Amino acid sequence: MKPTPANINYEIGVICNTLQTYSYGATIEDIEKSTGLSLQRRTLLRRLTKMIAQGLVESNGRPGATFYQLVQQVPYYSPGVFGNVLHDESTPSIPLTQEGMDVLRRISQPITMRKPVGYNTDFLVSYRPNIDSYLSAIELEKLAGLGKTTAINQLPGTYAKEILQRLLIDLSWNSSRLEDNTYSLLDTHLLIADGKTADNKSVLESQMILNHKYAIQFLVQSPYDIKFDRFTITNLHAILADNLLDNEARGRLRTIMVGIGASVYTPLTIPQQVEEMFNIILAKVNAIKNPFEQAFFLMVHLPYLQPFDDVNKRVSRLAANISLNQHNLSPLSFVEVDRDMYLKGTLGVYELNRVDLLKDVFMWAYERSAARYATIRQTVKAPALFKFRYTREIHSLITHIVSNAMTIQQANDYIKQASKQFPLKDQQKFMEYVDTELLSLNDNTFAMYFIPPTAYEQWKKKWGKL
Repeated sequence: MKPTPANINYEIGVICNTLQTYSYGATIEDIEKSTGLSLQRRTLLRRLTKMIAQGLVESNGRPGATFYQLVQQVPYYSPGVFGNVLHDESTPSIPLTQEGMDVLRRISQPITMRKPVGYNTDFLVSYRPNIDSYLSAIELEKLAGLGKTTAINQLPGTYAKEILQRLLIDLSWNSSRLEDNTYSLLDTHLLIADGKTADNKSVLESQMILNHKYAIQFLVQSPYDIKFDRFTITNLHAILADNLLDNEARGRLRTIMVGIGASVYTPLTIPQQVEEMFNIILAKVNAIKNPFEQAFFLMVHLPYLQPFDDVNKRVSRLAANISLNQHNLSPLSFVEVDRDMYLKGTLGVYELNRVDLLKDVFMWAYERSAARYATIRQTVKAPALFKFRYTREIHSLITHIVSNAMTIQQANDYIKQASKQFPLKDQQKFMEYVDTELLSLNDNTFAMYFIPPTAYEQWKKKWGKL
């Protein structure tokens, strides 16, 4: 049988993932053994030849002793891999399990090839808290190690309050970005800190950011009142939906039919059933003992049920932080999470009742988020290749901004203008890296940019730092 383009793309994705583990290249025998693909040698060679033509792989050596190596650390879902799921090389890699890759392959098929499905009540009802678990014991142990903070034995909510200003910006921006909001990180800082809306941005985008700010404050400021209960979840929705939905729809369980764009999934339509499943979700999440399993359980089941008219995924992302806050664990702020991969993971739950891809995204996202807030790092992290490529330009820009004591608005405009010299696909990522470096700059790091102390102090006053 002739292989379909989807199958070929899937095989190339598996080969890419395998070559990620061979820093100095792999022989054809290594690839055959490590991929687990049932391909004849000549077919595998054709796939490698295609990857070389796509610029993903290069070959070195001589006939009979050829090594194949990734041209660079490309993402696990790369250009030319999985059909329409195209991402440029600046997109951070999310390591996918074989199960996650299978979900991605199936959910990336044209919508006409996917079977229409409705809400499966057994998917929720059959879940047994503390007997069943979406996260394995090994995964839970890894998350616990990543999430440990200096406030682990203090009163609930202590750690989130300590990092609240940074959390407001990070989580508001990243969660809104996953909704296709075009605010930059510095735009978000200006809006949250100073109430200044960005030029050329819609009222809807500004409102979305501010709603996130108020919702995060709601969760953090009264940790003893915040629980997995109807009061918390409905009020969280009301805050996130403020001025975005009709007043009657804020915090109210849905009584209308809703559809899911670009999906064959249809949620429940009967209000009484929505109410019943919502109550079961609350009962089960409260019965779960592990805070990470609680967080992921809500990310799976709140969007799947669609209990509100809209804004359901936003509710799930912020509600996932409730248990982490209560246990003084590092928050989940969705740092650098790719929007398309997150949505594909959610579609995997909707259409297949499979959590594998969303779990891969969750695990990777938490590792990135925890690293953002960690005060002590036990190991040296692998350098980000995108940042490495633009190190000189990033450093030069930061030096200029700080040395000239630019205001936040001036810096924002200057960064946007400077980014235009780079390829279009890199501009947004470049701005994000510079924004992040500026927001992270402190008394212990400014000297690495060769900034005089007097200039740094002047800049710090301009930024009300921070």
